[in-house]
This record gives sequence, structure tokens and C-alpha cells, in this order.
Amino acid sequence: MAKKVVATLKKEGGRSVVKCIKMVKSPESGAYQFKETIIDKELSKEFLAKK
Repeated sequence: MAKKVVATLKKEGGRSVVKCIKMVKSPESGAYQFKETIIDKELSKEFLAKK
């Protein structure tokens, strides 16, 4: 699956897109989970700043 995402991001129109991975603590168990999204470069700082 990782190869598929990398191939998509390397396309001509995909240069303005980044994959963000954020670590979030689960309220039920207290364990950490990873939240992954593919968003525009401009929105990446906003995504990482959210809690």
C-alpha cells in the first residue's frame, strides 16, 4: 500500500500534496493511535496544530 501512495504523490499534479501522520491519544484506552491523511501543503500546519 505504501508504494501506491508514493506513486500517487509523485504524479505531476500531486506535488502540492503531502501525507501527514499525527499521533493521537485514545480517550477510552489511553493508548496512542496514528491518524494518517493526504492533504494540501497549505493545510498541513493546520492539521498538525489541531488537538
